[in-house]
Amino acid sequence: QLQLVESGGGWVQPGGSLRLSCKASEIIRQDDHIAWFRQAPGKEREGFSCIVVGRGVTHMLNSVKDRFAISADNAENTVNLQMFDLKPGDTAVYYCAADRNPTSPFCTLQDTYEYWGQGTQVTVSS
Repeated sequence: QLQLVESGGGWVQPGGSLRLSCKASEIIRQDDHIAWFRQAPGKEREGFSCIVVGRGVTHMLNSVKDRFAISADNAENTVNLQMFDLKPGDTAVYYCAADRNPTSPFCTLQDTYEYWGQGTQVTVSS
């Protein structure tokens, strides 16, 4: 069974940057969809970025598309999330998720993924 491990979280001041990584326990396949979600205290989990690994097609939530970038490193079986200009509102636990049997050629930000990592905390504060 596929396992996902997130890393790269931590504390950063507003305006700072972080790079999160999602490492898969198996080779990421070309048809896999990988997504990033986050859950802030007292809020529902929110999907904000996803990628179709083989085609590099991405989908980003409007609130982050100018500040975050998702990419796949097939050689390392890793999907990375580069985050710039972080704001206190970005504080959350960040999760990556995978769908190995997608029914659409386009990835989704809905909470329908099969496999999930354990999450990594991102805290943005001064």
